[in-house]
Amino acid sequence: MTTDRKILVVRVQPKASRQELVRLSETEFKARLLSSPEKGRANQELLELLSDHLRLPRQRLKIIRGESSRLKWVEIS
Repeated sequence: MTTDRKILVVRVQPKASRQELVRLSETEFKARLLSSPEKGRANQELLELLSDHLRLPRQRLKIIRGESSRLKWVEIS
């Protein structure tokens, strides 16, 4: 049995003046988010932004590393 999973690395800038997602490479992104990092708001905004950009259900995305860091690893399952 094989699992089809992919890891994305995202550099996050919370409390930005505009929301933006920039693809730097196949697996690297830079995200500008409107939300502040308090109570996981920026993490939720990031997952919603990636979900829309990649046209995937939100449930397929999970932050596996860097929950409280600006550098995050997001798993696509």
